[in-house]
Parts: sequence; C-alpha cells; structure tokens
Amino acid sequence: MKKIFIILPLFLSGFLFSQKKPQKHPAKKGTVAKFNYHDEFKKISDEILTNGEAYSNLGELTKGIGPRFSATPGYAKASEWAEKKLKDAGIQNIWKQDVKVPVWIRGKESLQIKSGNGEWKNIRMLSFGNSEGTGGKDLTAELLLVNDMTELNALTSAQLKDKIIFVNSPLDQKVVNTVDAYLITAKSKLLSASVIGKRGAKGLIIRSLTTASDDTPHAKMIYYEPDDRVRIPAITIGVKSADELEKLLKKQKVTAKLNLSAETKGETVNQNIIGEIPGNKDGKVIVLGAQLDSWDFAEGAHDDGSGVVQCIEVLRTLKALGFTNNHTIRVVLYANSENGGQGRDMYASYVKKKDEKHIFALGTDSGGYSPRGFSLDMPPQRRRQIFEWKNYFLPYGIYDFDQTYAIQDIAPLKKLDIPLAELVVDTQRYFDYHHSVEDTFDKVNKRELLLGAVAMTQLIFMIDKNW
Repeated sequence: MKKIFIILPLFLSGFLFSQKKPQKHPAKKGTVAKFNYHDEFKKISDEILTNGEAYSNLGELTKGIGPRFSATPGYAKASEWAEKKLKDAGIQNIWKQDVKVPVWIRGKESLQIKSGNGEWKNIRMLSFGNSEGTGGKDLTAELLLVNDMTELNALTSAQLKDKIIFVNSPLDQKVVNTVDAYLITAKSKLLSASVIGKRGAKGLIIRSLTTASDDTPHAKMIYYEPDDRVRIPAITIGVKSADELEKLLKKQKVTAKLNLSAETKGETVNQNIIGEIPGNKDGKVIVLGAQLDSWDFAEGAHDDGSGVVQCIEVLRTLKALGFTNNHTIRVVLYANSENGGQGRDMYASYVKKKDEKHIFALGTDSGGYSPRGFSLDMPPQRRRQIFEWKNYFLPYGIYDFDQTYAIQDIAPLKKLDIPLAELVVDTQRYFDYHHSVEDTFDKVNKRELLLGAVAMTQLIFMIDKNW
C-alpha cells in the first residue's frame, strides 16, 4: 500500500515531535517532576494515527504470506518477515528462541451422511487440530446426538459403543461478552474426544463454536489424555449443517462416513521471534506479545495477525518518538499457539531459568477491533494503580479495567508472579471469523487496528514510568 503524504500531517508531526524526549512539567523545589501524561498520550496517538504502519504490515503478513501454521514453510516465511519488520522499526536487539512443535498434517478430509436408503450427502467440515485421522479409510457408523453431559452420563456403554457422537452445543446467546460465551462452551467435557472415546464411541462431531449463523466450519484444538487406548478422530461442522443434522436425527436414523488422512509426524523446530529496546535505568523487563502462527487454512488476520502488527507498532512508535525507557521493553511473537502452545511454555521456562525480572506482561489475542480497556490479572495494589490512570485513557475510548483474566500466550507467566494484562476489544464480531477461512485482511478496519496499538503503547508508557 503506497503512503500518501500531505503538507499538514508533516507540519504537525514536525511540530508535535520536535522534542524527542517526553516532556515534563517544571517541578517545584522539593518535589519530584511528573510527566504531563495527557500530552504524552496525545503524542503517542498522533504518531500512530498519522504514521502508523500496522495496517500495511498486516496486509503483507496476511496477503503476502498467508497461512502460517506451525511446522510449515508459511511459518518460516512469517518468522523471516517478523525479524525484518522489527529491524525496520529500528530495533537492534532481535533474537530467536527455538521451540519444538508437532508436525501435524491435515491432508484430505471429508464427511458424508445419509438417512434411510438415501444417497450420501457431503457436509462441509474441518478436522480438529492435532486430531487422529482414519488412515485415509472410511469410518462409517451411526450418528448419536448428545446435547449435554447429563444425557451422555445417562447413556450406557452399549448405547455409545461404535457410534459417532454428534454434539450440537451452541454458544449461549444470552452471554453478552462473547469471549465468556466461548470459554464456557469450549471447556465442556462434552467436547472432549477422550471423554467420548473412553465411553466406546468411534468419533466426535461438534457444532462450530461461533456467533455466526452461516455454514463455515471453525477449527478447534484437540487434546488426548495420555492413557487413551484409542484416540478417536474429531471434526467440526458449521452452524447451519449442525442444526439441519439435529432436526434430521430427531426424525430418523442417520449414518455418517468420515475419511481423514490427518496425521502427526513427530516434531520439528520453529522459533519465537523476540525484539527489545534495552532499558536505560535497569534490565527489568516489560513484555508484550502475540501469536505469530495461524491455522493451516487461514490468513489469521484478527487471530492473531492484528496482535502481531500492534506489538511491532508499539516498539516502532517508542523509537519514533525518541522515548527514553527506564526498563527493557520486549516483544515476543510466539510460535505454535494454535495447536499446542509450546511457544508460550518455552518463553516462560526461559524467564524462570534465567531468573529474569519481569514487572509486567501485556497480551493481545482478541482481534483488531475497537479497544475498550484492559483486563488486569494482578495483585490488588497494582490494579488500583492502573485504575488511577483511567482519566488519561478515557479520551481514547478506553474505560473497561474491570475484567480480571489474561489468557493464551502470556498465561504461563502468571506462575512466575508476573502481573498480567490483556487488551480488551469489542469482540461481538470476533467469533464470526475466529479459526475459520473467513478471518481475512478485509475484515480488519484500519482505524480500529491503530487505536488498539495506541492504547497498548500508552499503557506500556505508563508502566515504564511508574513501576
């Protein structure tokens, strides 16, 4: 995307940023000088909204590279791209961290159903990530509908034996926070292939965990228990197909035919990509991060290409403004978040082994939508301190500091007593596209994406100056 330069932004940028170091109010004798935080927040916002590169970077990552699943050439290309973008942002301290990741290959896959003496009908589907396949052979069995754990527990082993279990469990539309709705459903044991398999079933089919009402399948990660004697295949289907299938099953017997060539072929090595601006006062670390990988079929624009480019934008902005940081500010772009989480575990292990002092970790993994606040998973005294900064954030639409969870790639750092925060955005559309082929660059709004980077940079600035 070509940049269009006009006189006014150039004049404003020269005026606003001619003073490279953050400005302070003159301190009265006997007092400590304080920053004019309103002014500093405005500088950060102006820089990103006029000169921000996050949107064009996202276009390069999603359209230029495309899917970047772990253990694929796409991920290797994304790693090289991330290193280059960190260098372009003016970062000199860039390094890679080896991560062992599973080599899972989806291969060919299909689902067909038929009722009575009817003909086989193809149903659009996706295998769960890391699912066992059927060896490329047809797995044919009667479908059995189960809606909740009470129903499952009421069935005998004889009733479940050799069946393919179909779970049509929608997200609860009454839950306004879509992340909460997703987590409530995703954590159900009913969606566990291990739970179903131990009861004698041959396979698992679930309704996609999405807020959309179309027929696009949305992928999900599968975990098998170590003591599973048989690891059954698991797949997901779209909402329309799921509802139609349930109606059919209530009327008559339905047979399903699965054919999956999915398989895991050992492990290989990918890298976490890490870039940092060293601290001028000490080596304490403020870390922010996002996942670099996407699903094997997806551009991963919202999940989590947006987070990747926002993290890089934070460092670019701090360098562009000549920010003198007290602590080391580090970005970690994690490998293998979608089908394993080894990247985040490796980074947490590194921090523990090196005994690095981390004072704060910020994650972003909910898409490039309009920012609304930060979820704060930290001791009460730290939460109260951030609450005191609310008035600085309010002009930028940031008001929600009440949530208390920080999930995904920064979560392992909690075990090291590191205060965590996660960017909170408006997620009402996030699960329309999450883990699907619909998560594409055109679904991301440039201004919303940049405003998320603004809020992240402002928070990092405040942490660095006050912690």
